[in-house]
Amino acid sequence: MQLVVHRDRERPAREVDVAEVAASAVVRLLDDPRSAPGGPWHEAVRTWRDAQIRKLVRRADGKRWDDVQQLPGVTVSREGPEGSGVAAVRAFVPAPVRPLPKALHKLQVSGTQFPADGRSRTEDVVVAVEVAPGLGISSGKLAAQCGHAAQLAWEQMPDHVRERWRADGFRVRLVFPSASEWAGKDRPVTVTDAGLTELDGPTDTTRAWWG
Repeated sequence: MQLVVHRDRERPAREVDVAEVAASAVVRLLDDPRSAPGGPWHEAVRTWRDAQIRKLVRRADGKRWDDVQQLPGVTVSREGPEGSGVAAVRAFVPAPVRPLPKALHKLQVSGTQFPADGRSRTEDVVVAVEVAPGLGISSGKLAAQCGHAAQLAWEQMPDHVRERWRADGFRVRLVFPSASEWAGKDRPVTVTDAGLTELDGPTDTTRAWWG
């Protein structure tokens, strides 16, 4: 699954907002009627979910951001606090990495970074995602890991919880626990990154829970 993050050079969004919006975009695509049996996206989504749920995060601005809106997918955006930009992410229907549509292929993958400025402002959510302390990963990698955690939560939670989350617009709150808090909790969802990019070897990166 390709994710494209909008980057405004003049007023960049906060990293925490980008990661939360990315998680929501992933789940909204999975929950979209077009991804359900009989829908035009169903076979692509089913094939991807049955294999490795890899996500690649790219960045775009200006015309390039406008261009990718024409490709099948779901865009989620949210205003940031005063002084920061709008966080916007488009999740695309899963497809082979090669060949990619030209509008996606020319977008940069590595080095996607946003200001790590402040904590989440999202309150009263159904689902929270927490990030392992000390990872040292890029904003793009963080967005992908949060998307993984949200997807696994959506797949594993009871139906009645999923209904409440759907009614809430699949909002997510991002939490940054201390090392002792991370070690002392047991969550229903844990994402273990394979260590192919940015991390050395398999690493627990994010966890999710619902209330």
